[in-house]
Amino acid sequence: MRVQEIRTFGSMELENKLNESYRELFNLRFRLSTRQLVNYHEIGKVKKRIARIKTVMREIELSTEE
Repeated sequence: MRVQEIRTFGSMELENKLNESYRELFNLRFRLSTRQLVNYHEIGKVKKRIARIKTVMREIELSTEE
């Protein structure tokens, strides 16, 4: 998911996407520990998605404070 796509979401959608990404990360880590995970790069991709979402949420928060 690109930053331009993330910026089009509303605040509630961003929170939902963030929670969904955290659940996905948990499931990937669980599958990693049980040796069922095939593509290890998915963990990094989900972490980056979480960071992008949090960054956009912070940008929105800072723009509303001004």
